[in-house]
Amino acid sequence: MNYIWFFIILISVISAAYTGRINDMVNAIMKGAQTSVEIALYLAGIMAFWLGIMKIAEKSGLVSGISKLLSPVAKKLFPDIPPDNPAIGDIAMNFSANAFGLSNAATPIGIKAMKELQKLNQNKKTASNDMCTLLAMNTAGWQLVPATVIAVLVANGSKNATEIVFPTLIVTTITFVSAIVIVKVLEKFSPPQTINTGDDKAEADND
Repeated sequence: MNYIWFFIILISVISAAYTGRINDMVNAIMKGAQTSVEIALYLAGIMAFWLGIMKIAEKSGLVSGISKLLSPVAKKLFPDIPPDNPAIGDIAMNFSANAFGLSNAATPIGIKAMKELQKLNQNKKTASNDMCTLLAMNTAGWQLVPATVIAVLVANGSKNATEIVFPTLIVTTITFVSAIVIVKVLEKFSPPQTINTGDDKAEADND
């Protein structure tokens, strides 16, 4: 990726020098740098707000409530996760964060869920089916309300930033369903997996 960005910058500099628009390029760089800082600060406030909401939801028991609500669906999508495993709650909150367009907030929750799934994974060098399913869900990124995109549009002076909601819902629904279908089809070609429930470790300790 670094090589790609370097190549793009190099081509831009050469093009600007060849066309005699060095001053325009420098002005664009300065303006872009200023805009990026303004947008970053604007997004920081929104992320702080929603991360706080997520923390309140976790402390108030809303997370466990969402986990129970999504439990039937989660059992279908993640059949290898044992009941009452903390990974279910993490996956539920990760899905919720993505649904509200809080990709930055969803990332640490998703990483935590992956760590829980890795504990269940018997083969530590290969991703389990459940880990692949979670990755597919995050990659598709179903969004009910694209809060981050709306924030970026507002920060850039959009007069009707919410008009992106319906098109985003259609596109992300199609990609989400497609990702789940593909990953479940590919699971059929993967070898059977054994799940580490902790019993093996307990038996080893007793021996």
